Amino acid sequence: MENFSIIDLFLQASLIVQLVMVVLLVISVLSWIVIFERYFNLNKIKSANRSFEDEFWSGKDLNELYESIQDIPRDQLTGSKNVFKHGFSEFLRLADGQNITTEDLESVNRSIRVSLAREEEALMTHLPFLANVGSVSPYVGLFGTVWGIINSFQGLSDATQATINAVAPGISEALVATALGLFAAIPAVVAYNRFASDSDSQLQQSSIFGEELASILYRQTVKERN
Repeated sequence: MENFSIIDLFLQASLIVQLVMVVLLVISVLSWIVIFERYFNLNKIKSANRSFEDEFWSGKDLNELYESIQDIPRDQLTGSKNVFKHGFSEFLRLADGQNITTEDLESVNRSIRVSLAREEEALMTHLPFLANVGSVSPYVGLFGTVWGIINSFQGLSDATQATINAVAPGISEALVATALGLFAAIPAVVAYNRFASDSDSQLQQSSIFGEELASILYRQTVKERN
């Protein structure tokens, strides 16, 4: 029986199935690029959050801590550090030359909420792409499978004898299309679930930090008024 390599199957496949295979391979490569980018990015955010919160809770003066992050580029301000910068910056703006009331702190809370919304947007970057790859790729592969089976029946109808050799090429390309669809979808689904969970965890951590920061600033305001 003649042996087929993946390349042989691709070259002997019909044009439609070849297009399906190429699309799935491109999607798979792009999804792996996104997976590695998100993996390293999330690990970087986790490490930065731990380091900054350790420094924050070490008892360091908040003004000194704020000054220490002033020169950090905006694209490197993530997580709790980003929440602190926006919240404390608004607090300093309110405190500039006037007495802060507890009602004024609502402006600080709004600033913290805005920074959290931006943080959520940053954490979810590219995740919809992985979700789409995971849901659509199997159907793209299934389309190639159906088309390959159609070619198999056409080969069977044109053959003088109903043998396995008549349908083998079409069945083979159909199965390869199915396999490529799963090859693209499975890593994307697994990665999406993992990254979505990690992103939610980091956002929750930043949200808790924001509430603690707002509470500290509230106590400081009340103390200064008394």
